[in-house]
Amino acid sequence: MAVVEQCSLSAEWRPVSLTHVEYPAGDVYGQLLAYLSLGPVFILISFGTLIIFKRELHTISFLCGLLLNEGVNWLIKNIIREPRPCEGTHATVTTEYGLPSSHSQFIWFFSVYSFLFLYLRMHQTNNARFLDLLWRHILSLCLLTAACLVSYSRVYLLYHSWSQVVYGALAGSILAIGWFVITQEILTPLFPRIASWPVSEFFLIRDTSLIPNILWFEYTVTRGEARNRQRKHGTKLQIKRLYYENVLSNGCLSAPTMLPQVPLADRMRAAVNELNSPLRLTLDLTVMSQ
Repeated sequence: MAVVEQCSLSAEWRPVSLTHVEYPAGDVYGQLLAYLSLGPVFILISFGTLIIFKRELHTISFLCGLLLNEGVNWLIKNIIREPRPCEGTHATVTTEYGLPSSHSQFIWFFSVYSFLFLYLRMHQTNNARFLDLLWRHILSLCLLTAACLVSYSRVYLLYHSWSQVVYGALAGSILAIGWFVITQEILTPLFPRIASWPVSEFFLIRDTSLIPNILWFEYTVTRGEARNRQRKHGTKLQIKRLYYENVLSNGCLSAPTMLPQVPLADRMRAAVNELNSPLRLTLDLTVMSQ
């Protein structure tokens, strides 16, 4: 009965249109552009994932810039109030205003900021400079291509006019340059202090701005720690092997089935007491050599 009463209520229903993009039926090219126009959503999800697993201050600052850029876009839209082209074409849109294009402003903010980060903030490596510059150029070209395709998709799918897309790209680029300067000149010097805050230490937030190549640094640290633990594990196995060989050869324990019933610490303590001098010396030398 309650369900019937709810169905009879005359309420205005609004969908969650964050990922809702329409394209002409049967238009494969339009379908591809519709998926490309979801790029900003994928970027935000990637930022959230990266921050959860890396906890890096500059990444958090980058995301704050993107969110600020979205806030500025919403403010400009509600001040200018320019309608979208071809009103009534799309049943579901986030806002009825189209100037500037939020997709265009977002993707150009991301691309321009990333471009500045690659060439001005990211440390150059002295060795393999050609390869270092090559991958930066390739990545910058990919960013530029993605920005152009996302902007073009909004015009092709009749969500925005060319002027709305161009103004969005211009606004996003200007905000990206401004936020990069703020991050570089004001926020970056504060990162070491912020990283030392108790709340930052609790959430394992870190500052890697002074590390030239964070990817190589993480690789070498992880490899070194893995090798160190592998050596320690090998030492423990060697001690256990010598212990069992001595126990079985000298008959310290009458039945091997007794071993699992005795804790490891007690077994090793018994081994030290029962081993003869030459084997105890071998164990000591084995541990010291590792």
